Amino acid sequence: MTSSHPTRIAARFASLAAEGRPGLVTFITAGDPDGVTSLDILKALPGAGADLIEVGVPFTDPMADGPAIQAAGLRALKAGQTLAKTLAMVAQFRAGDAATPVILMGYYNPIYVYGVDRFLADARAAGVDGLIIVDLPPEEDEELCLPALKAGLDFIRLATPTTDDKRLPAVLRHTAGFVYYVSITGITGAATPDAGRVSQAVARIKQHTDLPVAVGFGVKTPEQAAAIAAGADAVVVGSALVEAVRASLDETGAATPRTVSDVVQLVQGLAAAVRGVARAA
Repeated sequence: MTSSHPTRIAARFASLAAEGRPGLVTFITAGDPDGVTSLDILKALPGAGADLIEVGVPFTDPMADGPAIQAAGLRALKAGQTLAKTLAMVAQFRAGDAATPVILMGYYNPIYVYGVDRFLADARAAGVDGLIIVDLPPEEDEELCLPALKAGLDFIRLATPTTDDKRLPAVLRHTAGFVYYVSITGITGAATPDAGRVSQAVARIKQHTDLPVAVGFGVKTPEQAAAIAAGADAVVVGSALVEAVRASLDETGAATPRTVSDVVQLVQGLAAAVRGVARAA
């Protein structure tokens, strides 16, 4: 099943395929370290080389996230970030960028509290293209997945090293946009993925679906990104970017003139490495 409208995600992966190269997916936490700086980073990502963007929705209990993204979420929440402000941030970004796909990544609780129908309408109006909700398994598709698809939003699921061939069809049944393969077992940013094993896993997933496969969790350097991208349709980098934000802050935790530029510089290096990967025709 796919969403009921063509999405920017499908268009971007089609463009990447036509160019014969893998894509770079970047993750930032909305509102980290503050709303203004976070929006400036978001606006700068496409020009730095990001092909798709994941925007993390801060949550008080981010069970799948490692220390870097947990800390980013706490900084954002302390600065007053909310789901409504995150949607407004996407809308502001979308006013100047009609092409780059934006995916919201997070947990179901803030959406449930906001109201599913209201959230889907507001997300669609803001220019959100897809959702990655890490704590909703396929058995609960009626909660958000199916309504999201009906509303025209891609619902992207995670496959992991422990997702075997028996489980994979259930995971993929209503997935749209792309499949997010978690390259390590555990939380974000906790270990470095093995490129050979990742390539084998992506090939196995592709036996079950025609969707692109993006690989994330643990990719931190341009060299790692290039190695992973060689066996995937896209590589996702998150914790490294969030850590670049943290490292740029002053002693009070406030943004500095380096904050945006440090993230941009890292993305430029990642993009150059990923774009240097040749893909078989």
